[in-house]
Amino acid sequence: MTSLAILPPASRPWVLCALASFLAALLGSWSSRGLIIVSLIVLGLGVAGRPVSGTIAGAIALIASLQVTTAMPAIPLGATEITGVLATDVIEGRYGPYALVDDGAGPILVDLPEGSDGSPGQWVRVEGRGVSGPGEAAGDRHRGVIAASSFEVVAEPRSPVLVAGNAIRRRVIDRLRPLEGGRALLAGFLVGDTSGIHEMDQYAMRRSGLSHYTAVSGSNVAIFLGLLFVAAGPAGIGPRRRAVVGLLGLPVFAATTGFEPSVVRASAMAALVLGGRLAGFALETWQVVAAAVVGLLILDPGLAADPGFQLSVAATVGVIVGSRYPVRRGRLARALAVGTGAQLAVAPLLILHFGQVPLLSPLANLLVAPVVATATVVGAIGAIGLDPAVEVASWLASTVLAAARVASVWPQVAWGGLALVMTALVIVVWRPAARPIVALLASGAIAWLVVGPAPHLPDPGVVVLDVGQGDAILLDGGDGSFALVDGGPDQVSLADSLARYRVRRLELVILTHPHADHSAGLAGLPGMIPVGALWAGFAAHLESDALADLTHRFGEAGVDLVEPVVGDVYRLGGLLLTVAGPEREYASVNDESIVLMVEGPERSMLLAGDIETHAQADLGDLEADVLKVPHHGGGTSDPAWLEGVDSDLAVISVGANDFGHPVAWVIDALTNSGAEVLRTDESGDVAVPLG
Repeated sequence: MTSLAILPPASRPWVLCALASFLAALLGSWSSRGLIIVSLIVLGLGVAGRPVSGTIAGAIALIASLQVTTAMPAIPLGATEITGVLATDVIEGRYGPYALVDDGAGPILVDLPEGSDGSPGQWVRVEGRGVSGPGEAAGDRHRGVIAASSFEVVAEPRSPVLVAGNAIRRRVIDRLRPLEGGRALLAGFLVGDTSGIHEMDQYAMRRSGLSHYTAVSGSNVAIFLGLLFVAAGPAGIGPRRRAVVGLLGLPVFAATTGFEPSVVRASAMAALVLGGRLAGFALETWQVVAAAVVGLLILDPGLAADPGFQLSVAATVGVIVGSRYPVRRGRLARALAVGTGAQLAVAPLLILHFGQVPLLSPLANLLVAPVVATATVVGAIGAIGLDPAVEVASWLASTVLAAARVASVWPQVAWGGLALVMTALVIVVWRPAARPIVALLASGAIAWLVVGPAPHLPDPGVVVLDVGQGDAILLDGGDGSFALVDGGPDQVSLADSLARYRVRRLELVILTHPHADHSAGLAGLPGMIPVGALWAGFAAHLESDALADLTHRFGEAGVDLVEPVVGDVYRLGGLLLTVAGPEREYASVNDESIVLMVEGPERSMLLAGDIETHAQADLGDLEADVLKVPHHGGGTSDPAWLEGVDSDLAVISVGANDFGHPVAWVIDALTNSGAEVLRTDESGDVAVPLG
């Protein structure tokens, strides 16, 4: 089999048309003038070299230029009221529910009151305040953000397709409640609803290369059509009748999944196949992909810039190439070739959009693909009304989650690693005699990535992690033991940091105080990595729902919960941790921060939490070689106390914020005392050796 068989000559003009249309639409979102210029160049080159295919490609590109997406007008700031169509479900975000509402001029991101509910296609009235201009949320562009004070559904969808799609979606979701664990993932398999999947499970799916299973796509469309043909009974007998049933059902399925770009692409391809069957013609696979891409981009050029659409098309191309690449070792090798083809096709996009790609994703997909397919089919049967099927499908989905958690610690690569992988594959394809050497080198490289030394770790010492506006501080005992002080505001950011330093177990986690910028990231630790003990303050005046939920998670994971007192010590390898505060009960939660003196063989570091002037006064004279500056460098410290620590290095853990952190006089006070000042928002992770 040759490359000609992978991409037949008859399909090349179609692929050229799709590439030209994609380039035209993508550039059109930046500059209509640039779009027209590129279109004319493509047209000219095509006419000069290949009259038919070139002319078609150029014509398509020019057609796309007429569909240029103009800049959406920004919403007015201040008090506002809009009426529009709900473009998404109500999504539970990190800071509360939100949705996109299209008022006719483009989508608007609406931060909703707690308890809001709605379905795509409903007409809604929103009152509130415009708080910011155009931006992007979860890959969706919007004209601005409204903080809603009231949200009201004023009319149901007018489209029968939306009515049917929303009804099916609600039916599936209701059958799967409560959306937890495997049931939540099953909702993703069936209708693309990921709202119930825990943040750390989504993280594990992404790092293992399995998150595409929750982006409903081609296999789901095939399953839907199969079930639809069965449900249609006599109407589904015969190719032409099935084609009619399928063409009627595809828009409903797309509406059921919220018109995800991957579903729209897969549905368009299926519609072309069914339409060809009905009209009496057949398109080659490449032609189906190209025609679907061209048609969708003409209807909505903005899809060209949508990561979901890009990944869906790239994965489809990779699957085609992998399925046609010559292999000689049976079905398992073919399945691995298909998975590898898809992964290589999407890898550049994953790195471009997310910064890294899982190296062993083809292996993970090979292992779980049959489980996902079975869970989807059984779950679809259960959604119709068979309770045991729901239980079986949920259990199967939970095994996928377990596999994702295991595979999430496998190596990740960026551009350099991808270049090496591509080089190795080229050598394997073109120089078969070199395959044993390449296999040996690849095995060694993977082993090094898995068990090799972590980057930039002090030995022993402290790493102040860059987790944005918050605190997360990793303590390295120098003997393979680790502890963590606070977890920052984001579970995923913390998990990425621990994975980067290859932390597989934490002997001790210390929560200095229960504010979200120190505690929220810790919620993802139970179940992700083993933890020996949790130190935190549990005084009644510190209680909150968030702290109760956090301690419950750690307790369920079998972690010892300890409330330390001044003078308590903990030996972590070459580090000695001593509790220096709080001295008493304070009105301010910040002053209640657990204060730690970390002593290494040669140097010491004071971790001061967010303590303010009252706690600082009670602590009195504490000296350390390094100071973790309290409260992100905010103006709540006593300058005399900062100077009295007499440190030669001061580290400020800070990110983008509206509080003015750090304030200039704090930096001046530290500098005047002779300390070098480093900030995580400027320096990234700050490693402090204490040995």
